Amino acid sequence: MIVDFHTHTLMSDGALSPADLIERAVAQGVQTLSITDHDTLGAYRELDVPAGLEIIPGVEFSCAWSGVTVHIVGLNIDLENGALQAAVQEQEEARIQRAQLIAERLAKRGIAGMLAAAQAEAGERRVLGRPDFARALLARGEVTSIQQAFTRYLGAGKIGDVKSQWPELATVVEWIVAAGGVAVLAHPLHYKLTGAKLRRLLAVFIEAGGRAMEVANGRQWTRQELDHLRGLCLELGLQASIGSDFHAENRWTELGCDSSLVGDCVPVWQSWQ
Repeated sequence: MIVDFHTHTLMSDGALSPADLIERAVAQGVQTLSITDHDTLGAYRELDVPAGLEIIPGVEFSCAWSGVTVHIVGLNIDLENGALQAAVQEQEEARIQRAQLIAERLAKRGIAGMLAAAQAEAGERRVLGRPDFARALLARGEVTSIQQAFTRYLGAGKIGDVKSQWPELATVVEWIVAAGGVAVLAHPLHYKLTGAKLRRLLAVFIEAGGRAMEVANGRQWTRQELDHLRGLCLELGLQASIGSDFHAENRWTELGCDSSLVGDCVPVWQSWQ
């Protein structure tokens, strides 16, 4: 079975519309799909799902733990849940405040008017983020590529590297659980934590109500990493999730993951089957 429980559309930082993402997923043989845009449910407003494709409502929230920004995916959530909708609004406001500060910092560097420019790049449906500033800088001729925008202005340690005031991990897990969903720790190796610190993160996550972890993600992974994460799931009693983390063509990976990647772990989709 081909599944994908971690994908993005242009409602956050992906390149495809929700309709185009679904069309691509079908072309890749995906049978069960979750759109997990960052801090927004916008992709689900008008979704036409073809026969043969099961959609599991999802979202990806940013949160803070021990000075690290961590991503938690919520799967099989109730999109109409009031607490969840309030949480999404709170996250969107946090991103707006962050964007305002990025624009102020760029203005001090002599690049004025970048908030409006980034908003124009984002459009009304997209969650505003650094990629929008990168596109705006490119359109203005301030840089010659998106990569240069991050290297010069927006990347780690640069003037536009504004740390967001994300909610605590336990708060985000509470939002997902309140909406009837399963909280999943996304791409656990992405945070570059030591083995001991990852275990501490997982302990806090489980105590808060987290139930699953991605054992395979679209970013490059080795067999050793896959075995390590599956082993942690089995040891800690976590369910296993898998997803491409698809954003755009030729970035990281293609849509769709073989369900056998969960190995001997309990698959997250067992929660709703």
